[in-house]
Amino acid sequence: MKRLFSTIALGAALLAGPALAQSEADFYKGKTISLLIGFGPGGANDVWARLLARHMPRHTPGEPNMTPQNMPGAGTLKLANHLATAAPRDGTVFGLINRGIPLEPLLGGQNVLLDPQKMGWIGSPDKDTSVCAVRKDAKVKAMQDLRTTELAVGATGSGADTAIYPEFLTEFLGMKFKTIKGYPGSNEIVMAMERNEVQGICVAFQSVARTRLYMDGELNILFQAGLDKDPGVPPQVPLATELTAGSKEDTDALRLFLARTALGRPFVAPPGLPPVRLATLRRSFDATMKDPAFVAEAERLKLTVEPIGGEEISRVLADIYATPPDVVRRVSRILGHVSGPAAQ
Repeated sequence: MKRLFSTIALGAALLAGPALAQSEADFYKGKTISLLIGFGPGGANDVWARLLARHMPRHTPGEPNMTPQNMPGAGTLKLANHLATAAPRDGTVFGLINRGIPLEPLLGGQNVLLDPQKMGWIGSPDKDTSVCAVRKDAKVKAMQDLRTTELAVGATGSGADTAIYPEFLTEFLGMKFKTIKGYPGSNEIVMAMERNEVQGICVAFQSVARTRLYMDGELNILFQAGLDKDPGVPPQVPLATELTAGSKEDTDALRLFLARTALGRPFVAPPGLPPVRLATLRRSFDATMKDPAFVAEAERLKLTVEPIGGEEISRVLADIYATPPDVVRRVSRILGHVSGPAAQ
């Protein structure tokens, strides 16, 4: 009887597969998917999203159109809140947000409307590590100089790498960052660096590597903001953790704070998508990551394809949200968050 039921179940699954694919093709055929970008134009995030929009439709049932649209604001919190509360929940809208945003509800961030564990995580095209870079004529020449010398860095908004890394490291390691917020995106911060309005930026390495300042040899990379060295970053660049004594309490706090790096560059859909629709978007994304044409164009754009699947992102977030409360409270206090779950 068990073999009979197994055979029936297998047959049903085989029959359902083509029918399911057909229904998804029927849904998407003739439609347009809006790919919202929580960053301003011109940076690496914008380039990644537009590259995905050019290739992913071929791998989506029904081959819908896909239209990229910038929606910057508050370090991508504006877009994250829009996806969580207002965007259609049918698979016709998804977006690219900053990897720090999913940690904001846990750490007591302000004005956060999303529940990261209910969002539809689709995947990330790469595993880029954040770095802090400065103009070569800045007084800060190496990571150790930040113990004694102030460095003005540009930033966008709460939860964004550009703001949260210097703020956390100032409180946790005593680095003397002066964070100047309000820039729409990393591209505008780089332009401010060219004007010497600010001297540095903390952001994903690929974003730094694409700048004229870096390509012309006018930037110093002070450190990597990760627990392990990224092989894509020049090997001589130290880890920020080299400035800490490495007690268990410090290590636990750093691991929670730096856990965002495991989320890569996350594309996410609104909560409440039909499971079959989320599965379709994930399969389409994964297939795109393996497409030789996509990979070749990424290489021409000086991007490295190292994908993270949507299910893996969900698992990482589940682990992050299982962090012991005392560690969460410590990191939240360091960040200056006084409301939300972490402060309770």
